[in-house]
Amino acid sequence: MHESVEKLALKGTTTVGVVCTDGVILSSDTRVTMGYFVAHKTGKKIYQIDDHIAMTISGGVADAQYVVEVLKVNAKLYKLNNGRPMPIKSASRLVANVLFSARGGLMAQILVGGFDSTGPHVFSLDPFGSLTEEKCVATGSGSPIAYGVLEDKYKEGSTIKEVLPVVVRAVDSAMKRDIASGDNFDIAVITKDGYRALSTEEKKNILGGS
Repeated sequence: MHESVEKLALKGTTTVGVVCTDGVILSSDTRVTMGYFVAHKTGKKIYQIDDHIAMTISGGVADAQYVVEVLKVNAKLYKLNNGRPMPIKSASRLVANVLFSARGGLMAQILVGGFDSTGPHVFSLDPFGSLTEEKCVATGSGSPIAYGVLEDKYKEGSTIKEVLPVVVRAVDSAMKRDIASGDNFDIAVITKDGYRALSTEEKKNILGGS
């Protein structure tokens, strides 16, 4: 494992991205850590890029936020120039190019997810710009715990309603067992109708019934 990837593995976070028949689910915890110090309890790790696309971040906050802003600006320019939203694959390729050009200098592991004319998609990117399309993926220090739930419960071809409790349980399990993940969690869904972040009440209801 490359040294910079090892450093990234020490960064705290749990993020999850899942593809459903009718859209995409993105979720993350909200704890921000510096080593064993909890720097923030309500950190934002899911960013809406456009009406149809969002991304999650883990790793170095400043590096990841830089990538978020680059993608936001370019998504707007694409829409202005082409008269249509940027495809999810194109947005992911742009992020891959930004990360690759930094040669591992941007310590960020990113999920890009959304819904375009070809349907729902989630792409996973590492700090070197490696790009893979996934149906179900987790990143960050809590990802091994999250995968324990996702691998057991997630089934391809399920709807958002069916998978939401699985994603919530996966992130909640990571928050309970991973010291660098915790405090609270955010969850967003992206369908053909656009991006929507779930309310506190909705999250409580799902967690209570999962």
